Amino acid sequence: MTNRAVCLTSVIALTASAASAEMNFNRIASFPVVMNMAEGEDRNRESSPEIIDATADGMTLIYTDSPLGALGRIDISNPADPRPLGNLDLGGEPTSVVVIGQTAFVGVNTSESYTAPSGMIKAIDVASGTELGMCDLGGQPDSLAKSPDGTFVSIAIENERDEDLNDGLIPQLPAGNLIMIDASEAGLNCDSMIVTDLTGLAEVAPTDPEPEYVHINSLGETVVSLQENNHMVVVSRDGTIISHFSAGSVDLEGIDATDERAALVFTESQPGRLREPDAVTWIDDQHFATANEGDYEGGSRGWTIFHKDGTVVYENGTQFEHAIIQIGHYPDRRSDAKGVEPESVTFATFNDTPYLFVGAERASVVGVYNVTDVANPVLEQLLPSGVGPEGYVTIPSRNLLVSANESDLIEDGGARAHVMIYQYQDAPAAYPHLTSAGMDTLTGWGAISGMVADGEDTVWAVNDSFYGYQPTIFRIDASSTPAKITDAIRIIRANGDIAQKLDLEGITLDGEGGFWAASEGRTDRVIPHALYHISAEGEIKAEIGLPAELMAVERRFGFEGITKVGDTLWMALQREWGDDPENHAKLVAYNLETEEWGAVHYPKAEATTGWVGLSEITAHGDHVYLVERDNQHDFRAVTKKVYRIPLSEMQPAALGSDLPVVSKELVRDLLPDLKSTGGYVLDKVEGLAITPSGEAFVSTDNDGVDDHSGETMFFSIGTVASGS
Repeated sequence: MTNRAVCLTSVIALTASAASAEMNFNRIASFPVVMNMAEGEDRNRESSPEIIDATADGMTLIYTDSPLGALGRIDISNPADPRPLGNLDLGGEPTSVVVIGQTAFVGVNTSESYTAPSGMIKAIDVASGTELGMCDLGGQPDSLAKSPDGTFVSIAIENERDEDLNDGLIPQLPAGNLIMIDASEAGLNCDSMIVTDLTGLAEVAPTDPEPEYVHINSLGETVVSLQENNHMVVVSRDGTIISHFSAGSVDLEGIDATDERAALVFTESQPGRLREPDAVTWIDDQHFATANEGDYEGGSRGWTIFHKDGTVVYENGTQFEHAIIQIGHYPDRRSDAKGVEPESVTFATFNDTPYLFVGAERASVVGVYNVTDVANPVLEQLLPSGVGPEGYVTIPSRNLLVSANESDLIEDGGARAHVMIYQYQDAPAAYPHLTSAGMDTLTGWGAISGMVADGEDTVWAVNDSFYGYQPTIFRIDASSTPAKITDAIRIIRANGDIAQKLDLEGITLDGEGGFWAASEGRTDRVIPHALYHISAEGEIKAEIGLPAELMAVERRFGFEGITKVGDTLWMALQREWGDDPENHAKLVAYNLETEEWGAVHYPKAEATTGWVGLSEITAHGDHVYLVERDNQHDFRAVTKKVYRIPLSEMQPAALGSDLPVVSKELVRDLLPDLKSTGGYVLDKVEGLAITPSGEAFVSTDNDGVDDHSGETMFFSIGTVASGS
């Protein structure tokens, strides 16, 4: 039996449009904030852009960097080529920043303990770094907001709780409050400080309000989110409370609420899920939107528009998350928590169109909503972001949107933290590259590894062991823009059970309507190195283990890709095994008729950092094509290339003997392709499929959105020659 999902209708028809003469946001640049460190500084230290703003002329970005205790600056006079302007030491932990004219106002946390919180707000000239003034806040600041007329700032004094005390539950005194201070480009007027008491308002822990985020409308009214208290407060310019109300709850249906099952199953529900908003932004003087990230008790996975009297004007529910699922950005390991975690929400008008930008922290996606009708917002785009988007700034005068992505994965060997720049332009939407929108069942996907072409328009792909309880063969319509997943075939055993203990890294056609797949084994996890013959319906018909000669020299990094030439299956071992010379990897052959094994050696590049290995093998015409890559991200990446080997040299020798070394010819350096969408270079180029006419498609593996932005690239590199 088979579990198939065929293309019919869509939960949301969000696609990267191929039409011209329409305005879209497209990413044009990414800036790794580690570049703001001075010459000679240790760039292996963590650096993290969190909250971001821009000078009044829109030419300089300013962001908080909590790990470094600094304020970072970026020159975007040419937004497609951002340049470092260096860091300014703040003498404490920055929590938020806003800019009036050319002056930055920064909240700095100086607390020695949770029970004795302290902090200040500093005014700093952006260009010179000169401190223009400082006010003691008497508590720990979180969010800052500037009034639209630039005459005052509001500060959320959170006095955050100790998450290790009483499981992080509140109340934990002292209570937080709201502060307003007169400000201008010249600095701060500390004597003007107004403190608004927020105790006694919320139903949850009324003695301990913990303000999280603030924003100011044109009337001078400040809206405050009390996230842990699940409460909203609107405060006038003179400090009087205008309204306050519970943020309420949402009944969630069609979600994955179970963690650690390595499968995407969106059939569960969470009734009465508290919103617990984080960021909040005014849309107009009557309405504001909240990003319902959640805290310990809640998180409704979406966002909401409220009237300032507390009326819910629009509830997004699961629509945002479902759209994210379709483009492969769903973070499965956060299923039992808060799903995609909408944390940020920002409003701006571009070309007379009012837009709301919703940032999903765990999915690393920015949702672009047209809010012309606040009761019926329209999702127009999903933009790829860096890992952990935290803050945004809009610069409508220059048609720019900027995201600050806080996660620096240096300790895990992952991508560094980036600031990303998008331009509102007359051009088709460049993302997503691949989507399951249009299927009759909500279908999540990710960790795409091996691929194979079937005719001119169809590509088949497999997912890897990240989804170990949901191994799947995906059918992709490569002729559409974006490419569309139109079928998801679950791989099963003969008894009908979902197959487990597979790490599928390659797929090829068997010539009879079915497939051969290669699994990269890992003995310490009881995952076998093996080949699998799979029917068109997904049933495993045969399993072929590796011979003793190979297993005797086994190392962890096994098969990456499989292709079929006549009666012979060829598989690429990712890296050296025990008997391989340095910088040589085996291309392993298995003859389906004689059941004989053999191999040749492939000479791979020597790594300058990390390692270099193979990640795909595909036969076409008179050659065999391979993807050779390093394991480096962003500006550190060196090797992401397609090579080819003459088929005439693919003459396997017996395992254990001296293997012939094949020659290779460069077909394409993929680094320019991987940079073409304005993002940083993704590390895992894993798929290569070549159609009968020679068009080659390349894809990247997004690691199941685990310590990864979730971004998947799927693109054509044109026609490769079929002859010699």
